[in-house]
Amino acid sequence: MLSQVKSSGLLGVNGVIVTVEIDISRGLPSYSLVGLPDAGIKESKDRVFSAVKNNGFKYPMDRITINLAPADLKKEGPAFDLAIALGILSASDQLTWDHPENYLIIGELSLSGEIRSVNGVLPMVLAAKEAGISNILVPFENRHEAAVVQNVNVYPLNDFHEAVSFLKNELIIEPFKVDLNALLTVEKSCHSIDFSDIRGQDLAKRALEIAAAGAHNVLMSGPPNANLYL
Repeated sequence: MLSQVKSSGLLGVNGVIVTVEIDISRGLPSYSLVGLPDAGIKESKDRVFSAVKNNGFKYPMDRITINLAPADLKKEGPAFDLAIALGILSASDQLTWDHPENYLIIGELSLSGEIRSVNGVLPMVLAAKEAGISNILVPFENRHEAAVVQNVNVYPLNDFHEAVSFLKNELIIEPFKVDLNALLTVEKSCHSIDFSDIRGQDLAKRALEIAAAGAHNVLMSGPPNANLYL
């Protein structure tokens, strides 16, 4: 049986919707993962197998083929674990839920089924909103980052069993919300000058902003008499 689950990857700093297609057919037990996955995604086989078994579900001993579409986009990281596991349950008739195309599923799985945080959730949720996907399942630790995006329903999850129970309507989880006004309120700085007081020097300011965002060190050099003009 075939199932399709929406997830997301990154292309640079932008999120890209990825459709996880799972086909389970009769044959010798096998697990084939295609669609330009990196090593981290290929290792999902063992994480998904253990998470499914350790949460009381049956892992199908059949021929499992998984495609990450679009196939010409390189996929990286473990963020597809949860989508793959839920897709396997759906394709093996252990899970059904209404309108799966309206859910974006993100999360790394531990062997016990715990859902771990992943990087890049904010651009992934932005991509989902642009694609018209309104229900977002994310790791509990990523809930604040995901909920910054408005007009989508963000559901934080702790483990695999909780995710299945939620999709089966056996567990009610309220969408997580954040107070954007409080989050974006800038506290008064103890410094008398900031970047808003500097005219020009756009490249220098941009370099410092990127360094600060990534917690990188910066070495700036130039003529001895170079100045920032206020």
